[in-house]
Amino acid sequence: MKKILFSIVAAATLSAAFYACKTNSITGRKQLSLVSSSEMMSAAAAEYKSYIDTSKVIRTGAQAEMVKRIGANIANAVTKYYAQQGKSSVLDGYKWEYNLVNSNQVNAWCMPGGKIVVYTGILPVTQNEDALAVVMGHEIAHAIAEHGKERASQAILQQVGGAVVGVAVANKNAQTQNAIMNIYGIGSNVGFMLPYSRNNELEADELGLAYSSMAGYNPEAAIPLWQRMAALGGGTSEFLSTHPSESTRIKRLQNLMPNAITIYKQAKGIK
Repeated sequence: MKKILFSIVAAATLSAAFYACKTNSITGRKQLSLVSSSEMMSAAAAEYKSYIDTSKVIRTGAQAEMVKRIGANIANAVTKYYAQQGKSSVLDGYKWEYNLVNSNQVNAWCMPGGKIVVYTGILPVTQNEDALAVVMGHEIAHAIAEHGKERASQAILQQVGGAVVGVAVANKNAQTQNAIMNIYGIGSNVGFMLPYSRNNELEADELGLAYSSMAGYNPEAAIPLWQRMAALGGGTSEFLSTHPSESTRIKRLQNLMPNAITIYKQAKGIK
């Protein structure tokens, strides 16, 4: 009976995953989609408001103005670009917001729907508008490529997968069950969840570099930016990290640079 139940649950899980895969119109690859874009944007808007209401937002001054200016320039550039490509629908529901938050974190992020936060801690590393545009372009790319929705869908599938394993080991003693479930947790994270996240990061690097370039920001700022990031250290193995190593990222950006420079020159009217 348990074997039958396991087979049914496993088949249902695989079937749900298969039918929930859709081709992303921006990246061109299949993407797991167990939640809707509107659901993600609605949740993001509520979470963003709550975060902004309880954070130290810097609303005036040169740095805050810089964040808003870069955000608006990139948003306008991608809106125009996707309209020209006949893909305006990818930005349906977007209500862009750009905020600078006082925090030592060397980070920035963009939620589904264009909800952006830049932390003051990253500004000493970016050092200039071109480099900050590279960072913000990268984060905006995560949102437009719907990486958040993809990650949420993967988390749902992972939870269902855990239930399947639980059914399979239900007749084992408690110690054996715990050991197998622990192995499943480590294996699914390293083998499935983290590699997808690293792939998302590299995908966002490519899209984000194009976005900042079409907004008129020099993509050549990307290489020294990530060299400065590498100098900060961290010591986390790339294999166990959700982000690619700086050396991997720099190598990839060097390959992308010629195309990005072409986009930048077109945006600036440089021959």
